[in-house]
Amino acid sequence: MEPLWKLAYLLEPASVTLILTAIAVTFGSVIRAFNYGKEMERNHDSSEESIILDRSKALMIPVLCSCGLLLMFYVFTSISQLLIAFIAIASASSLYLWLSPYTAYMRSQFGLADPFLSRCCSKSFTRIQGFLLLLCSGIVVAWLISGHWMLNNLLGISLCISFVSHIRLPNIKICAMLLGGLFVYDIFWVYYSERLFGANVMVYVVTQQSANLVHTVANKFSLPGMQLFTKKLGLPYKIVFPRNLWRGVVPEINAADYIMLGLGDMVKLLLCVVTLIIKILSKH
Repeated sequence: MEPLWKLAYLLEPASVTLILTAIAVTFGSVIRAFNYGKEMERNHDSSEESIILDRSKALMIPVLCSCGLLLMFYVFTSISQLLIAFIAIASASSLYLWLSPYTAYMRSQFGLADPFLSRCCSKSFTRIQGFLLLLCSGIVVAWLISGHWMLNNLLGISLCISFVSHIRLPNIKICAMLLGGLFVYDIFWVYYSERLFGANVMVYVVTQQSANLVHTVANKFSLPGMQLFTKKLGLPYKIVFPRNLWRGVVPEINAADYIMLGLGDMVKLLLCVVTLIIKILSKH
């Protein structure tokens, strides 16, 4: 009976919330990926076609992920602020992709006027789209300033949905190959990397905090309100919840104070589920 008691932490509020969030993101990703594929077919947009993974690409993903993980293990401090800038741009784009169908739905439901602001390179840009872009950019800026875990989760979820929306697995065989390769990738870097590199590479990278780019700039130019800018920033490649979720106290930036789920684990689950459900829906 003792091993069963060790699973009691799964019934804690933070653990339950994390599990429910993972389930909700799975269903949301399936719906968005399916609708995104239909949008591209309807609009005949070849510039944003989904990336179809063949056998060679599926086998290369664990290798490339390993190279990226090892690179971040050795030079994270040197490239962390550049990485923050890249993630900020990617997160704003992902949020826009995620939320754009809802703005279109509200526009059609309430009959909102939506004049064009510009037409460039065969792309139209409307007033509501401009407002949505400002909103997404504002959320990213708020994350850069505060580093709040809720905003971290929001950006992480949007990156998951965006990635899954653009990736397609042609059949279950490729899906199984990719899942098997990523399973070996996880096992090696979590349980065996310490023997070769002197530290658990996966845990080190996932729990690493970066110097906040915004705080660095504000400090250099002596901007007012320095106390509002967090010095350390956790990158949104994981979903986190404070262990004291319902106590109303925000913990310090310490990995031990949070329960977390890596986006890599989310993406593996999402790709498999999305592949299965899209194939089922396509037959109907």
